[in-house]
Amino acid sequence: MCGAEPKPLPDGVQRVAAALQEAGHLHAPRMLDDACRTAQQAADALGIAVGQVAKSIIFRRVSDDAVVLVITSGDRRVDATKVEALVGALGRADAAFVKARTGFSIGGVAPIAHALPGVTLIDRELLRFDTLWAAAGHPHAVFALSPHDLQRLTGAPLADVTEAPTCT
Repeated sequence: MCGAEPKPLPDGVQRVAAALQEAGHLHAPRMLDDACRTAQQAADALGIAVGQVAKSIIFRRVSDDAVVLVITSGDRRVDATKVEALVGALGRADAAFVKARTGFSIGGVAPIAHALPGVTLIDRELLRFDTLWAAAGHPHAVFALSPHDLQRLTGAPLADVTEAPTCT
């Protein structure tokens, strides 16, 4: 052994890679040297605008304890009131809930290949970009896709779910 043997991908990344391959998606997950638990960290590691990061925000729907995944642009903040108007009252999703329902840890929640089905909404602000990057099941893993790919892979609708940007 020369020490250069590839390491097996983490389980979550393998699940995402299989889902992408099954869907005929052209871009496989990519492992990064550093963890990218925030949109800014991911943007810095990839050399892209923070808005190109399709970040996954998880809520818990009160009525049925379902996962509500909001995929939003990395430079926007989710407006929970707008999301509640679309899906019903929301509660806090702690780390244990996120892991149990999605199969991923916070910081690596992919928009696809969740352990259990839930409700997904896509922030229409993501349409500003031709290429997006999303978490691929681990804080070190990402994959490239277009907004159209994101809709196709998730089957989720576009929605107005973010706060108005603030001027600085």
